[in-house]
Amino acid sequence: MEIRIQVTRHSFHFVLAFLLLLSFPVWGQVQNKTDTFHVGPNPKGSERSIEDLNLVGAETEMPPISDSPISVDSAFRQKLWEKGLFLRTVVQSQYAQNLLQASVPADDQTYVGESPFEGAMANVTLTSDLRQFHLTHAQLTAYGFWNWVSWRPAGPKTFQIAGLYLYKEFGDDRFEIKAGYISNNLEVIGLAVGGSAATAAQGTYAVLPFEVGLSYTPLTAPSFNLRIRGPRETYLKAVAQRSLDPGGGPAEVARNSLGLRFIPHGDKLLLLGEVGYHRPATATSRETWLRAGYMYNSTPYTNLATGRAESGNHAAYVLMDYQLQRPDSLRPNHGLYLGATAMTADSRFNAYDSYYEIRLYQKAPFRSRPYDMVSFVAYYSGHSKDLTESLLASGHTVWGASVSFTGSYAMRVHPGQYLSIGLSYEHGPDIKPRIHDALVASASYTVFF
Repeated sequence: MEIRIQVTRHSFHFVLAFLLLLSFPVWGQVQNKTDTFHVGPNPKGSERSIEDLNLVGAETEMPPISDSPISVDSAFRQKLWEKGLFLRTVVQSQYAQNLLQASVPADDQTYVGESPFEGAMANVTLTSDLRQFHLTHAQLTAYGFWNWVSWRPAGPKTFQIAGLYLYKEFGDDRFEIKAGYISNNLEVIGLAVGGSAATAAQGTYAVLPFEVGLSYTPLTAPSFNLRIRGPRETYLKAVAQRSLDPGGGPAEVARNSLGLRFIPHGDKLLLLGEVGYHRPATATSRETWLRAGYMYNSTPYTNLATGRAESGNHAAYVLMDYQLQRPDSLRPNHGLYLGATAMTADSRFNAYDSYYEIRLYQKAPFRSRPYDMVSFVAYYSGHSKDLTESLLASGHTVWGASVSFTGSYAMRVHPGQYLSIGLSYEHGPDIKPRIHDALVASASYTVFF
């Protein structure tokens, strides 16, 4: 899922964020003069690594802890590491704007980028490896998330406790559990093109799982997640999560402003099951990742045709990624990849009821740029007939589907600092009204401290 957050050049928030971002390369040059990832020393007699405190058990990767403007050898990092602690801050600003038509008034805006549209986010994560309790392969994680957008429908505007959970491995990495308040967009499905939160490609709009109630950053929910690793790179993942509000992000924030309400009235159980095969890239094999899943929500949703609240919302998905080329045996995950996605959701309850995507992306497109990624993403998104027929009957003009083509390039500018630029052609940029096609330019800058 892509949430495009943008900043107008007359906004105080954007000016402040831009000035901060200008200073980040200077910090990176001062604190880490090398362009390689260095893990740093471990306590004597310990098998633990500071990288064990990075995000684990998820299907989206965060960059290494050593990929940061703050060196792992710094007194700050080492003092925390002695206590089994890790503190990470992520700051991001994004911008997008349609290049084909003039801007429209805010009240007439229907999609992100129709007018210059802005936003920024920051999150702070504190992780402990629980060594004080003599545990191994465990984490206790808490993080808060601030999100701001200039156009509320693309929000939410919020400060949330976006995560508070316990992670533990059992049986020599055969079983993994996460329990607590979790944003599951990073945990299942594998929506980030290329698999990394730092260089994920722009142009994806696979919102169906979130329509059906799956939690996503910064909106969290109580969840119990289990992964079982099977033979020959197979796995099974199961999620039992309290549903997000059927009214979407703004309704969720209005009823659950800090994100810690356990069961707001009416929100029931969401169940998800995923099976997969994931063979990592090695010197002798190419990466292959197949996964398929089904999710069912017992929470009552509004039937788009009748207006009545009914239970039974559900969605299904299949995704594939395959490495076509492996040009460097010393860095086997580099090379050209092909991927595809197919998703469906119940058209009675969801405005978007189908999604099909094909993606072609290359990790390390240039030998001198080993951490960059270039991508091309095309998708078709189908709109619910129950909704479009209702809108037509009310006198609205509608698109029955939307099609998008996006090219993007993500580059590592300095340690822990990533710039992503993209250009998207969108046919039918929103369900209603039936407005002109759009050519949206976008950019984001992210720093992982």
